Amino acid sequence: MTDLASLLACPRCDKTPLEPNDGGFHCKACKVDFPELNGIPWMFAEPQATLGEWRGRLQFALQQLGHEIAGLEQELKDEQLHSLTRRRVERYKKALEYHRRALNKLLRPLELQALHGNYESYLALRTRLPADQGLNTYYANIHRDWAWGDEENQASLKQVRSVLHDHAELGKVLVLGAGAGRLAYDVHRDLNCETTVAMDFNPLLMLVLQAVTRGEKLKLYEFPMAPLALEDDAVLRKLTAPEIVDDAFQLVLGDALRAPFPDETFDTIITPWLIDIISDDLPVLAARINNLLVGNGRWVNFGSLAFAATQRARRYSPEEAKAIIAESGFSDPYVSQNTIPYMCSPASRHGRREKVFSFSAYKERKVEKPGRHTALPDWIVTGKEPVPLSPSFKTQAMTTQIYSFIMSLIDGKRSIREMAAVLEKQRLMSKEEAEPAIRSFLTKMYDDSQKQSGF
Repeated sequence: MTDLASLLACPRCDKTPLEPNDGGFHCKACKVDFPELNGIPWMFAEPQATLGEWRGRLQFALQQLGHEIAGLEQELKDEQLHSLTRRRVERYKKALEYHRRALNKLLRPLELQALHGNYESYLALRTRLPADQGLNTYYANIHRDWAWGDEENQASLKQVRSVLHDHAELGKVLVLGAGAGRLAYDVHRDLNCETTVAMDFNPLLMLVLQAVTRGEKLKLYEFPMAPLALEDDAVLRKLTAPEIVDDAFQLVLGDALRAPFPDETFDTIITPWLIDIISDDLPVLAARINNLLVGNGRWVNFGSLAFAATQRARRYSPEEAKAIIAESGFSDPYVSQNTIPYMCSPASRHGRREKVFSFSAYKERKVEKPGRHTALPDWIVTGKEPVPLSPSFKTQAMTTQIYSFIMSLIDGKRSIREMAAVLEKQRLMSKEEAEPAIRSFLTKMYDDSQKQSGF
């Protein structure tokens, strides 16, 4: 087993080794402390700001649960509810109450009431959490990994095996974007790994992974998207691992875009369901992985190629992905594409089969290391440069002005037609244009006001 401390580097300046410090680590060069969350190193480039933002997001999500419970209490006051409906809503309300208590307990190491970090710290380092990450993001993966059974998990492991040579020695393994961690766990347990580091930036997923692999038996509710039957809209699941993992299985909380490891550290890097959702362009990500691998180290990928980049040119086909990897210092990738079940809950009608793109490629030469990831442009970071008046900003500015004006017209007396007449008088648009525009805007406002948080 390799000591985890010897594998870590500062995500701000790349300096190593880090010094132990009050249960965490300290970078002498940056003079920054990296704490631990329940014993898991918190290795973000701006640790306190990231901790503060996660606390804020998770605390807000728990508050939303409280609002949803209050909404259900109001629904239950309706004396006209069908008996089966009342039974279902009562069950769901009790499930949410249990769920909120269970999450509060699980998230206790985050100290959600603590002060938030300073957002300006993010700006200085041009880092930020993805906007879509929160309590519910990938929540279903927890149940898929540790409660639904072995079909999907074994299919995933089989795909990794399909691109490895028989009896391959993986050595020191890094799983980037490990999520709830079942694939990392199975790789470590079933394949020949000296050390396995599972890294993700979602603390809820990592805390669940830590608990189950230590032998704890968690109970959390699953909230299927399309319940099969009356009592399937909230299903209490027991989350367990097949066996306790050994000490060579290590957890790290950090950002794959600023991976907190020295160059040439790992023999194998596995990227499950990552390369198509991460904000780095594939050639840049490939170069980062290249630099983290030792000579002749191996990159193993598993997952989708559903690239969601706004630029059409960055939505790569399998042929382009293979070429990019081979041009990034790797051997020609050995590829396997197979269709497997994906997110098929036994309590849900929703689920699919997905053709996954798996490959392995050896590092043949070292490529130039990319610059540190920057998520924000200079005009936001420094505040000294002109804000560019882009076409999208122009459109948004005009739209915001019109919507703000519409909101100012809501006085409990004016109708949509009367509001449209005011917009025409102000020469913002004709009545014929204004009336459907106002109706669409108010419809969205009304729909948003009716929505409640869900899973």
